[in-house]
Amino acid sequence: MPHELTELTLHTVTKEPGPAVHSLGADVCVVGAGVSGLSAAIESAQLGRDVVLVDSLPVLGGQMVNSLIGLFCGVFGNAPAYRQLTHGMFDEIFDSLGPAGDLHFNRGHTITVSYDEVALGRWVERRIRELGVRVVLGASITGVERDGRRIREVAFATRFGDVRVAAPGFVDATGDAALAWEAGLPCRVPERTIYGSQQIVLEHLDERHQPGREELAEHVARKAPEYGLLRHDGLAFFFPGRNTAVMNMTHIEAPLDPVRAAQAQLEGREQADLVVEFLRTEYPKAFGQARVRSYGLPGRRQTRWIKGVHSLSLGEVRAGTRFPDAVARTAWPIELHDRAEGYVWEMFDADHMHYVPLRSMLSPDADNLVAAGRCADGDAAALSSVRVMGPCAAMGAGAAHALDLAGGDGSVHDIDVQALRGRLTDNLVG
Repeated sequence: MPHELTELTLHTVTKEPGPAVHSLGADVCVVGAGVSGLSAAIESAQLGRDVVLVDSLPVLGGQMVNSLIGLFCGVFGNAPAYRQLTHGMFDEIFDSLGPAGDLHFNRGHTITVSYDEVALGRWVERRIRELGVRVVLGASITGVERDGRRIREVAFATRFGDVRVAAPGFVDATGDAALAWEAGLPCRVPERTIYGSQQIVLEHLDERHQPGREELAEHVARKAPEYGLLRHDGLAFFFPGRNTAVMNMTHIEAPLDPVRAAQAQLEGREQADLVVEFLRTEYPKAFGQARVRSYGLPGRRQTRWIKGVHSLSLGEVRAGTRFPDAVARTAWPIELHDRAEGYVWEMFDADHMHYVPLRSMLSPDADNLVAAGRCADGDAAALSSVRVMGPCAAMGAGAAHALDLAGGDGSVHDIDVQALRGRLTDNLVG
């Protein structure tokens, strides 16, 4: 006799003519679930707003989790004070992951924080669920409905059908300014390639024999042609006590063309495999038994961003210009990856900080859109110093509060800047 639980009735179905559309309404729609989008969604939800969070990936976390970046950068100031410059979401992450040993604070010229990407990914998912944020994943923008200076609705395609989200406020945290672009708003692109990275996590290492940072970079520079390595330097981020490391030793193109982008991903993995061969051969004590635990999704640094009311300049970064509408700060170096073999690395002194103004996150042609993270406007060198996780999270929080102050039908260009700064004190003072 067959068990009753194996007897399932099947139904034959046929798709109805026309698109199947699932419509959602919210107070705030955040597009992009990386560090800036998550910060915006969390902050908006904590303000009591109904939030829909949309991402093109089938999982949350963006590059922070899925590109295996492995380090929180730009959260702290420089030595010797090591002031924490960004709070909010990072305070929650540090309190949650720290006691479990899933974080490690690396002290050098500044503090960077190594993290376990699996633990961080689960923290993100749990926090979003706790706050009641509605999530749409695997969703790509197919259209934007504008009424003059206001975005009314954004259409997305998913493998399960089309989704339309209407809201009085939107955050573009896509990394490539995809929402602004599809809305027909002016955007900027660099005149030449700014390279991304194919990150990998290696396991079965012996961290007792790990090479020093400068020694590894110098050795790669000497041996790169011999192994066919495109990038002539590299970094190994060992996680103490686990004999694992995140390797940042590749440069891959980050095109906006869909076919070329897919090809770049495959080329990036080939580069990563050459890196592993180099490490096993040149550092057998540390990497002789190395195995790739995981390949990250392609890491993209600077691709396309909005043309804002104000474009942050390299001069303003170097001078540490304090803006009346500042929403984020960092001390991270100029880190411009605009050459295949290496990159610009310009560090700042102990007391230096530079700031991101809200105006660099606002399109002059839209009243209810705020761009956060690497979608903000700046020249290429300036943006290279503020697109790391600390200031990106602060921009996300700033976007949430700007939309909250604008209200349902106001303009983010007309909000009380002093009120905004008062809300963001933890990320601007101290």
